[in-house]
Amino acid sequence: MQDAVLAMLAKEPSHGYHLHARLRHSLGPLGESMNRGQIYVTLARLERAGLVVGERADGLPERPERKVYALTPAGQQRVAAWLAEVGWPKPDLAEFHLKLAAAAAARLADPVELVAAQRRELLRRLREAQRAALAEPAGSGAGLLLEGVVLRLQADLRWLDACERAWSKIDDEVEGG
Repeated sequence: MQDAVLAMLAKEPSHGYHLHARLRHSLGPLGESMNRGQIYVTLARLERAGLVVGERADGLPERPERKVYALTPAGQQRVAAWLAEVGWPKPDLAEFHLKLAAAAAARLADPVELVAAQRRELLRRLREAQRAALAEPAGSGAGLLLEGVVLRLQADLRWLDACERAWSKIDDEVEGG
């Protein structure tokens, strides 16, 4: 969650309420259960860590003043590192989706290129798992486990294909429209 919040702030400084709304929108139905308080706790932790700085901003007459958060140079470095990170074999699919959405929204990276980097890593791991599975004796417990790893990696690759199709379509619409 921290990295997604940082990446959202890379686009523009923002207050917690706006960040919460953007994250919920990016996650769709999966974001419905996101607690607004979680955003403020995350922002406080990021501020203590020196990754963001918060400044009071005047609010509207009917709203109290709000704290607007912006990235520090250390926060910008962490966002860049997060975008370059390949997070398999145990991906948090929601976090990866947020990475794509934040990268696109803040124009930090091309989501299709992020998907391609993940695909290269999965293909490397799939080749390793397939080699290991072939080396196991037929019917062994380890062989069954390796078969499960292969099937999981293949499913993840299919999901990345779907991500690439979706983000390519979004890019085409932006360029064409």
